[in-house]
Amino acid sequence: MFKRRHPYLFFVLVLAAIISISSVLSGLVGLFVERREMRKGEQVGVIEVNGMIVESKKIIGQLRDFRENDHIKAIVLRIDSPGGAVGPSQEIYAEVKRTVKKKPVVASMGAIAASGGYYVAASADGIVANPGTITGSIGVLMQLTDFRDLFEKIGIQSDVVKSGEYKDLGSPFRSISETEEGLLQQFVDAVHRQFVSDVAEGRNLDEETVGGLANGMIFTGEFALEAGLIDRMGNFNDAVEWAGRKGGIDGDIVTVYPPEKRLSIVRRILQMTAAEIEAVLYRIGSSSIRGGYLYEPSAGQSLPR
Repeated sequence: MFKRRHPYLFFVLVLAAIISISSVLSGLVGLFVERREMRKGEQVGVIEVNGMIVESKKIIGQLRDFRENDHIKAIVLRIDSPGGAVGPSQEIYAEVKRTVKKKPVVASMGAIAASGGYYVAASADGIVANPGTITGSIGVLMQLTDFRDLFEKIGIQSDVVKSGEYKDLGSPFRSISETEEGLLQQFVDAVHRQFVSDVAEGRNLDEETVGGLANGMIFTGEFALEAGLIDRMGNFNDAVEWAGRKGGIDGDIVTVYPPEKRLSIVRRILQMTAAEIEAVLYRIGSSSIRGGYLYEPSAGQSLPR
């Protein structure tokens, strides 16, 4: 009777019931598969570093979980990133360094692992890249934007009250002085030295050698191998194989990824949008006063060899 009187409402209710049942079954299956995989024994954990590096909490948590999991014999850090913020890159580097003391970590470079993307790989036990992988770009970028002419045209002006001489350093409402430019250069040089020092330590190279490569230039994976910045040519599967053998796995290697939180479609879309906004805001911030380990392609830049 209800079906005849309210056919559309009936259809919506049935559809909602199907979706609800499917969600429950999907969750149960996912839980079963996850638990089943944890019982398989020796495994290689895979952690992905994708896109701009603007935060480190998620990657650090995944490294810690795999490090403390006795079933995980080695870890592959799969990197597809042009770099990003200095702090998060350094934090991930430090966590990888902490992890290799307990179990092997192999970095696998995809299309690009440049600047901060290379930084986080440098402390791994080994690095694998494709011949055409874009890597290197060892350097620090800080860009300042002067909007004064634009603001004057649209009638915007700024009055600043500040507690110190340099509190509005990098303001888009004015150009910087020679003194301020010198201070920013000192900052960039200091962060650059940290980059060079950490790469040299992670790769067992002397700082002079790394310094000679740390001019911001990008390299092919092939050139990086010759320069000692990576260890092997190969793809993701090669990295998994190497990591597994380093971890003492003799037979077939099973790869395991960190469990993902099951989000609704709406929340997933909102989360993706938030990540994109965060990346845009980072780019805006790096164009004002924030320094970054970031590779940004420019016209006419070529790859050596």
